[in-house]
Amino acid sequence: MALTVNLIEEIKILTYFNLASIQEGIKVHGSANPDAVLAAKRLFDKGLISQDDGGYLTDLGIEAAEHAQAVIRILNAN
Repeated sequence: MALTVNLIEEIKILTYFNLASIQEGIKVHGSANPDAVLAAKRLFDKGLISQDDGGYLTDLGIEAAEHAQAVIRILNAN
């Protein structure tokens, strides 16, 4: 499985969520990087976030964000 630019952008969006408080959402503004705007839309279409411009993580989104953030923590460990 290859990491595409689209997947990397989606993973970036997932890392912006604060997993310590799932009641805390995010907003990807229309003036944001166009790749981020499109990534948020794809995550919404996949059922991972509640709105096409961010919102909150769904149950599936929480699981995906936990995994994405865990991979980044592991790879950043010294």
